[in-house]
Amino acid sequence: MTAGAAPQPGPRHAGTEVFEYAVIRVVPRVERGEAINVGVIVYSQQFRYLCARVELDTGRLLALDPRADLDAVRGGLRAFSKACTEGPLTGRPLGERFRWLTAPRSTVVQPGPVHSGLTADPAAELTHLFDTLVLP
Repeated sequence: MTAGAAPQPGPRHAGTEVFEYAVIRVVPRVERGEAINVGVIVYSQQFRYLCARVELDTGRLLALDPRADLDAVRGGLRAFSKACTEGPLTGRPLGERFRWLTAPRSTVVQPGPVHSGLTADPAAELTHLFDTLVLP
């Protein structure tokens, strides 16, 4: 920047409300630690929003482990998605459900680390994150 030049504006945020998210991964052989991203879970306290979107690319999974139990993986992914809206956790606050869903575990279906950002539309963030972090 030269002297006397006006400073350039910083990046603009799409919103001012905090949201949190985690990538959902499938780790077919936990001992190897290799994973594919299969979904995203997004939580926003301010918007009272908790939703997961998952899509299993069986070709990618079988390339990683040809012996992967596809039925078990699908069952784990269904349970993960349903826990956002159904089951024994539905009586709990959304934040508590999100923390339970994103707690580290040593299973085939695992959440990644929790990240945060700012948004005006958590559903749009879910779509953007899914498109960016999950789709090939």
